[in-house]
Amino acid sequence: MKRPSAQSPRRRGGSSSSRIDWRGRLSAYLRLTRLNRPIGSFLLLWPTLWALWLAAGGVPDWDLLVIFVLGVFVMRSAGCVINDYADRHFDGHVKRTKARPMATGEVSEREALSLFVGLCLLAFVLVLFTDTFTVKLSLGGVALAFCYPFMKRYTHLPQVVLGAAFAWAIPMAFAAQRGSLGTDVWLLYTAVLLWTVVYDTLYAMVDRDDDLKVGIKSTAVLFGDLDRAMVAVLQGLTLYALVMVGGRFELGVPYYLGLVAAAGLFGYHQYLIRFRERDPCFRAFLNNNWVGFVIFAGIVIDFMVSQ
Repeated sequence: MKRPSAQSPRRRGGSSSSRIDWRGRLSAYLRLTRLNRPIGSFLLLWPTLWALWLAAGGVPDWDLLVIFVLGVFVMRSAGCVINDYADRHFDGHVKRTKARPMATGEVSEREALSLFVGLCLLAFVLVLFTDTFTVKLSLGGVALAFCYPFMKRYTHLPQVVLGAAFAWAIPMAFAAQRGSLGTDVWLLYTAVLLWTVVYDTLYAMVDRDDDLKVGIKSTAVLFGDLDRAMVAVLQGLTLYALVMVGGRFELGVPYYLGLVAAAGLFGYHQYLIRFRERDPCFRAFLNNNWVGFVIFAGIVIDFMVSQ
């Protein structure tokens, strides 16, 4: 009987190794784009949905809803990639980020930049299905998303830049849905910017000790012992801006009940961060997802009962 070739096991082994390698590569890309951790996408999605519903006075055009939801996930992933590229020499020294793919060498600089460009092009293709005005506005969003990660080197206010980037979906949504912008758009934009600074400061509080060692700047570092008080002030300003939004768009009781629920959640966040411990601060950051949800629910229900 003919014996099996000695090469056969190696061929089978090589094929298995290749499959394992591809699974590893895909896992690294998944972690780099944070598609395995969609909380950031949800925090970007809720204000986008607020804007679409307010711009339409109810349910927005379905094609725009699909475009913007997909665009949120694509651009948030692009933002994560360029963030990790910017922080590639720092993440290995921070407890929370030391296992990120670029910090461990799983993804090269060229791969990260190529992925960032590819995701931006995909987002641009999506926005091409809207109008010219929205396409032009999208360029500002890309510029803000690219600049944010590098601001940590030069200013203690990178959270403000992130807020400007996340809130950029507001004018884009209004431009796409109703073809124009007004002062009401920028009022909502301000509210979203303030809220973003709130939850990203909570996020920065998780890393503050490590950031101080490696020289990363943030609002958490800037505020120091006044961090809880400043977060409370920003939470109050966010709610005040949202109350003004309600008046400008003539929203009713369901919307304001949503704001009451959001205020309760803000109070819970203050309770969580009372000792400034890492894990509770991170839970407070994550819980902001529910803030976005209750406000969106208030807007949707308000339009449902008023029609």
